[in-house]
Amino acid sequence: MKLRELATGDLEALIGASHGVAGGIGADDLEITGVTADSRKVKPGMLFVALAGTKADGAGFAADAVAKGAVAILSATPLDLSVPVLISPQPRRSLALLAARFHAGQPETMVAVTGTAGKTSVASFTRQIWAFAGLASAQIGTTGVVSPSRNDYGSLTTPDPVALHTLLSELAAEGVTHAAMEASSHGLDQGRLDGVHLAAAGFTNLGRDHMDYHPTVEDYMAAKMRLFDTLLPKGAPAVIFADDEWSAEAIRVASEAGHDVRTVGRAGTFLSLKRVEHFRHKQIAEVHHEGAIYEVDLPLAGDFQIANALVAAGLAISTGVPAAVAMRALEKLEGAAGRLELVGQAKSGALAYVDYAHKPDALEKVLTAVRPFTSGRVIVVFGCGGDRDKGKRPIMGEIANRLADIVIVTDDNPRSEVAATIRGEVMAGTPKGIEIGDRAQAIRAGVAMLATGDTLIVAGKGHEEGQIVGSQTLPFSDHAEIRKAMEEFHP
Repeated sequence: MKLRELATGDLEALIGASHGVAGGIGADDLEITGVTADSRKVKPGMLFVALAGTKADGAGFAADAVAKGAVAILSATPLDLSVPVLISPQPRRSLALLAARFHAGQPETMVAVTGTAGKTSVASFTRQIWAFAGLASAQIGTTGVVSPSRNDYGSLTTPDPVALHTLLSELAAEGVTHAAMEASSHGLDQGRLDGVHLAAAGFTNLGRDHMDYHPTVEDYMAAKMRLFDTLLPKGAPAVIFADDEWSAEAIRVASEAGHDVRTVGRAGTFLSLKRVEHFRHKQIAEVHHEGAIYEVDLPLAGDFQIANALVAAGLAISTGVPAAVAMRALEKLEGAAGRLELVGQAKSGALAYVDYAHKPDALEKVLTAVRPFTSGRVIVVFGCGGDRDKGKRPIMGEIANRLADIVIVTDDNPRSEVAATIRGEVMAGTPKGIEIGDRAQAIRAGVAMLATGDTLIVAGKGHEEGQIVGSQTLPFSDHAEIRKAMEEFHP
């Protein structure tokens, strides 16, 4: 693809801002074979985008990229190189737009959901509702990519722009017409979604998270709101969960951006939740929509799952699925991997769940969610990750101490930190806490305690299949450890 074809529209000015020529050929006539922001991936003919990161500035790798065959560089500042250097005041946004154009094609209907908790479930539920309606659909997020032809495990909530648009192009080529993706605060702040053509967007909630990246909770919320005030086209549906303490702010931002705001939940007007009956494995909800009343038998436990289901239904209805079809689809939903996922049941009836809750708000929600159907004790096993927001550790300890009957504090992903130090900071918030560093042994202890009417929550890692210790990712599965302990103590 010629550079002049690649840098069109918003990027036309970049051609005029280029410095230098290559072999007498004007910058706009250069043939570009690929786009990357990783100098290690540069191949002959590629355009290298130099991004400033927290640990290194890509401009420092530009010369190396040229040596590897890059024929043009995009940078925030002029660089003295032998190839044209395109100047952009927003190189991250430019990278996203370039990636979208180079890897042309994406599903016709794209939606994105943001919020602290529930993004994975909403993306999964939206895909499932579309599929129930007969639409070729996909989801992209923390648990990977799911489409009619693939189920690929992943690790990034919002992929980098080049990987994202390569993926979207592949999904479109395989016939996917509808795709739901998670929009993380990092991804939004770094412009990773800027080339995605959105038909609708959703908001779930906001709690404390990523305080190692965002200076304040207000900055964190502002990053989330970029989905509405910058990326979602004016007039498009904005589906917002109405019952969160930050819902009013999300509604304000979406309204001021000129969107069609559609609220869901107990305080919602688009999908109004009027009544809920909680059971151990399901919930029965009464939902009102445009004068119609639907009784939904949701096969998932936990009040927060109703919230997620309503946001997903709102997105599906807003992209063409009849409301009656969407409500029927909710009765067929399967929970997202590692999201209040029932993994084991003892002969006594005691239940063992895995949940991804690794932040205060999420831990509080999951512990609160299981209380209505727990006649015995709530037991929780959890820890906190290393090299992340340290301030949440005693907060999560306090939440566990307040909402669980038995608290076992263990290791999560200690990364480069001393695991015992992390556990100590969590234990500071939970006087009743039992400290067992080895996660497998902690899970084993929790399962061994299960008696009639009890519920065990193993929180923090959810779908993950490894534990990060130092620079290594060691094989580890909460699911496997629960099942192994169940066989030992509750055969």
